[in-house]
Amino acid sequence: MADIAWQAVDTPLGAFTVATTDEGVVSVDFRSRRPRAVDGGAVRPGTSSDTVLTSAVSEIATWASGVPTAFTVPIDWSLTSGVQRDVLTLLYETVPYGQTIGYGQLADQAGLPGGARLVGQIMGSNPIPVIVPCHRVLAADGIGGYGLGVELKRRILVVEGVLQPSLFD
Repeated sequence: MADIAWQAVDTPLGAFTVATTDEGVVSVDFRSRRPRAVDGGAVRPGTSSDTVLTSAVSEIATWASGVPTAFTVPIDWSLTSGVQRDVLTLLYETVPYGQTIGYGQLADQAGLPGGARLVGQIMGSNPIPVIVPCHRVLAADGIGGYGLGVELKRRILVVEGVLQPSLFD
């Protein structure tokens, strides 16, 4: 049973909720809300003694303000398994800030030729967005989908310098 500490953080990109266990960051949510328990563990608001949580919140706030950030907080992969974990780990380890990869290309690198749709589904189920950068995975014909809307994905890619700001921002 993993106990979870969580904290909401307001950023220029919106509110996030970051949740950590003793192992590391277990989830990032694009809403300001209490996370659900994992395997029956306790869920509590974080405190200043939760060093991983404090570091994760700080790194996300820095990243969202447009400062190039390589996340250094440990990750708790317990909400992932199998192919999902393999693909998300590959993405996390190989696509740094300011770079992108195509769904098909990531599928090929993960040993899933023809698996672009599967990779898209995996990106949509990523429990640790931002830190595990599913927003950096693009469709062959454009930005592609994003769980909370293509506009948020576009804004994130502008923050990371991948896309130019629109004249209408």
